[in-house]
Amino acid sequence: MLTAAGTLLVPPCCVICSADTEPQVHLCRRCAGDVRRITAPRCERCSQPFDGAITEVFTCDNCGGREVHYECAVAPYVATGAVRELIHHFKYRSDIFLVSTLGGWLADALQDPRIASRPADAFVPVPLHHVRFREREFNQAAELAAFLTKRTGIATWHALKRTRYTTTQTRLSRAERMENLRGAFRVRQTGRVKGQHIVLVDDVFTTGSTVEECSRVLLRAGAASVRVITVARG
Repeated sequence: MLTAAGTLLVPPCCVICSADTEPQVHLCRRCAGDVRRITAPRCERCSQPFDGAITEVFTCDNCGGREVHYECAVAPYVATGAVRELIHHFKYRSDIFLVSTLGGWLADALQDPRIASRPADAFVPVPLHHVRFREREFNQAAELAAFLTKRTGIATWHALKRTRYTTTQTRLSRAERMENLRGAFRVRQTGRVKGQHIVLVDDVFTTGSTVEECSRVLLRAGAASVRVITVARG
């Protein structure tokens, strides 16, 4: 009844263009057509899409030239157009209701062979510093992980804590981002993660510096493996 009443008061519409939609549908058909799925060919390590005619499995130049601590980073969609808009509404405008759409997209990552080939013991969301959490009043990664827990039954563990506030990374290079994040995370529950296969959850993978630092400290605490899933690849 509350849902029906809410629909009468605020008719369902597209978050991006305000066109009418069905209840619980947040993108109209036209805007949904702007959603770009990542398909092969793409980097086996970081899911960076490639527009060439490669048919075999490959690793991109960015991943091939450096060592990282996560096994793979799987993102089902490209962070452009409608996908980018919805993530921004969710993350910066506190449109929490979008977790159903974004969480559904994130769940697509669980079907990828790189994730599905081995059971996960837990989802671990990338944490926010308490100052930023107070500003936003929620952690988008934690909301997405909770959605996956409800869908799959796999537990969410808040095993990481952000111990140092870092400046915005938008304009930093990958090397600068890594330096900015060094020592910014610690494991809360070392005994819990030891020997466990962790799937790290975040909204967007851009340079990978955040999930790399999180993966490093999880493995140092004894995790058996860390794989990463995000809604989108920047």
